[in-house]
Amino acid sequence: MSEAQTQIPVTVLTGYLGAGKTTLLNRILSENHGKRYAVIVNEFGEIGIDNDLIVESDEEIYEMNNGCVCCTVRGDLIRVVEGLMRRPGRFDAIVVETTGLADPAPVAQTFFMDDDVRSKTKLDAVVALVDAKHLPLRLKDSREAEDQIAFADVVVLNKTDLVTPDELRAVEATVRAINPSAKIHRTQRSGVDLTEVLDRGAFDLKRALDNDPHFLDGDGDHAHGDHGHGDQGHHDHAHASPIHDISVKSVSLRGGEMDPKKFFPWIEKITQMEGPNILRLKGIIALKDDPERYVLQGVHMLIEGDHQRRWKDNEKHESRLVFIGRDLDADRLTRSFEACQATA
Repeated sequence: MSEAQTQIPVTVLTGYLGAGKTTLLNRILSENHGKRYAVIVNEFGEIGIDNDLIVESDEEIYEMNNGCVCCTVRGDLIRVVEGLMRRPGRFDAIVVETTGLADPAPVAQTFFMDDDVRSKTKLDAVVALVDAKHLPLRLKDSREAEDQIAFADVVVLNKTDLVTPDELRAVEATVRAINPSAKIHRTQRSGVDLTEVLDRGAFDLKRALDNDPHFLDGDGDHAHGDHGHGDQGHHDHAHASPIHDISVKSVSLRGGEMDPKKFFPWIEKITQMEGPNILRLKGIIALKDDPERYVLQGVHMLIEGDHQRRWKDNEKHESRLVFIGRDLDADRLTRSFEACQATA
């Protein structure tokens, strides 16, 4: 069996206290979905896992009626994951719940970079639960609320029944402004289909691009498949947001084929210099004289890339790169990116 087949998918679940994470976790732990999930929660006492669901417990691991298990992280995430991987009968997937105040980046980085964990697991998606009613307030007083959205592959916009249609549109536009490429699901009481948040392959950029070729277009909600947009030049600045004090912006770059001798040193330099400000970066690069698409993604200063598949005969060899972060100089990024293009 190849490594990919034996790696267990990991979903990282983020969202502020009160956004609906516990409701979603209780559904995973109780619904009859026929899968075995291991749910890792940061502080068992803090979130109300329904005691009726728990069958028996040993020190840190609690068995559920539907075959799932729930365990607490008080120490090191890596240690907990390694402990889970040693259990017989293993799991179909792992869900990691971060505390409401946590920045999801370090959790994602654990699965992105730790060699031992990475050989056994693969990061599947970062899912952020957002409280539609309270998001504007959260964004005013909390940088983490923005980071959670910026980092997400999937956003569950919850409690939509508590806001007016206009408020909902405004909140959704704000989410888009922070993160143009996340898939958004509107829900009440965390009532999203579990298949929309688990085993999505969304962090796996190659799979995400195969599932949704417009994943990196950054032109509104690609979930609805509306992609009629003219050529808007090489970049679009941050999407307009009705909430003006958000500090996370996205910068989308487009260009032709890149000269690998220029492009790779450039991206390395950008991530080293701007790393703390870059929350996520994702791209498909067309390299000169290379028949395959090169897919790139990063978290802060950690960046990785490899070839995805051959360009199709009718495909335009276009390079697209999306940065999501703070204090990013869009003009400088655009100019320096364009300078990496291969000359004819």
